[in-house]
Amino acid sequence: MRLTVAQALVRFLAAQYSERDGARRRFFAGCFGIFGHGNVAGMGQALLEHGDGLPYYMARNEQAMVHAAAGFARMSDRLSTLACTTSIGPGATNMVTGAALATINRLPVLLLPGDVFATRPANPVLQELEDARSFDVSVNDCLRPVSKFWDRINRAEQLPGALLAAMRVLTDPAETGAVTLALPQDVQAEAFEWPEELFAERVWRIARPVPEPAVLAEAAALVRAAERPLIVAGGGVIYSGATQELRALAERTGVPVAETQAGKGALAWDHSCSVGAVGATGTAAANALARRADVVVGIGTRYSDFTTASHSLFADPAVKFVNINVARSDAVKLAGCAVVADAREGIRALDAALDGYTVPQAHTDRARALMADWNAKADLACGPQGGELMTQAEVIGAVNEVSGPRDVVVCAAGSMPGDLHKLWRARDPKGYHVEYGYSCMGYEIAGGLGVKMAAPDREVFVMVGDGSYLMMAQELTTAAAEGVKLIVVLVQNHGYASIGNLSESVGAQRFGTRHRLRTGTGLDGDPIPVDLAANAASLGADVIRASAPGDLRDALHQARKSPRTTVIHIETNPLAGTPDSAAWWDVPVAEVSALDSTREARARYERDRRARRHHL
Repeated sequence: MRLTVAQALVRFLAAQYSERDGARRRFFAGCFGIFGHGNVAGMGQALLEHGDGLPYYMARNEQAMVHAAAGFARMSDRLSTLACTTSIGPGATNMVTGAALATINRLPVLLLPGDVFATRPANPVLQELEDARSFDVSVNDCLRPVSKFWDRINRAEQLPGALLAAMRVLTDPAETGAVTLALPQDVQAEAFEWPEELFAERVWRIARPVPEPAVLAEAAALVRAAERPLIVAGGGVIYSGATQELRALAERTGVPVAETQAGKGALAWDHSCSVGAVGATGTAAANALARRADVVVGIGTRYSDFTTASHSLFADPAVKFVNINVARSDAVKLAGCAVVADAREGIRALDAALDGYTVPQAHTDRARALMADWNAKADLACGPQGGELMTQAEVIGAVNEVSGPRDVVVCAAGSMPGDLHKLWRARDPKGYHVEYGYSCMGYEIAGGLGVKMAAPDREVFVMVGDGSYLMMAQELTTAAAEGVKLIVVLVQNHGYASIGNLSESVGAQRFGTRHRLRTGTGLDGDPIPVDLAANAASLGADVIRASAPGDLRDALHQARKSPRTTVIHIETNPLAGTPDSAAWWDVPVAEVSALDSTREARARYERDRRARRHHL
């Protein structure tokens, strides 16, 4: 079959399927792209001629389209994703941040950047990086460290092997992340005789590894000996579709369940075993239980520093860890008993091995009392505050109240993710989508687009601060073009509120965190007179301005009824806080300073870091 390399690539992608538990779906739901001289004659032409099985979506920013693909993959439990094609040069390097986000969050995304001529007929070509050390270096090499697999297709014969290797990584839950196939622009257009077998439908079965019996027995013995165990549910529980098994284990044993950012929603917020978010942005209830836990069962979590409160949270001197994870690199963390297994199969096996075990009633009673106290505090924080401006917690409460049980909230960076982790009441395993592995400003709208494309039957509420909005709002135009409806709640607090709070805590006095006009003494004038609502309207969204709790709820109801993307703009008080998590996060403070605020912060830092443990 004589096709160009790009045509062969498109045909191959259209024939790939994933299958888990007997359910089969297309692995590539489409291809995002922005065309330039490095891909228009290759990938652009191929998508035009052979794209029936691989729909094309025009993006407005290359980083944003990778975010959208990552959002789609996460909402699809990593069983489906989108490819992304760019030209050479800046189009390719714009994808580096998106690739890092996908790899850190273990989300499959295929990147197809154009590359300089493999045949080198007239170097340097437009947008080529000249490196005197080697003619084989291009800007696409920037994608190597943020990709789980990387290859450059310099000859047509190399394509089949690279495609199979790419699919192996993309469909492996333990290895997945961004995969990059760099495509020199001349090779894309080169014709070759391909074997027809390359384009046959190919099904990649997603394995569910089961625990090794001896390790399972060790894990069960540790839990059986525990008096104050705690389950920490991570994103792997949701990706594996193991939420029913988690609920059954918790109900039968009585072990309280805390949740990471990625695992939030694994158990409904009002379940009797739920103690909410854990870690630096967790509930006081979960963190109190974590400090006294004698055995921690981590399921599908990579134990980030926010989850462990920089290794200060699990404070029992004899605490043990049982880690169920499909990735061995995560299962061995904190010197834990490493149960290398699919989350669903691991939970089922552990539940069976714990037959007859229940936690002491005193542990159950304490967990429920702590959670009742936290819920009362959260109710107060999210309720009316009576201020001139709404607080961020009030906004969260209003959106949570108006949203339906299956609706999705999307966020990524700033102070909002921490407040959502503590305060949002998730009712569905797929209803909470906060990107907090890379915590990338600008992810929200693009990621929300991907979420909605993957789940068009759900309402998607994107919550974004003005700082993140200013970084990347362009995909509002893509949503308008594709008829994809989003409800965007744009919280305007005239600065970087999260970093402002952190700056104050380390003694840096909120320096450089407010959006202000410059005066003779610095950036300390009036707020910059920007109109983000008008900007959103210019990008194709309907806009509603709200200023009070009643206005916000009315706007949210109106947005739900609308078939179009709506941006709701509301100003908030950047200094209003939320209930304390009673947990630490390690951000080093300057050891020497002439500022009293910094010296005081350093003293607090020296005190707090003494709680950090090695867990060896």
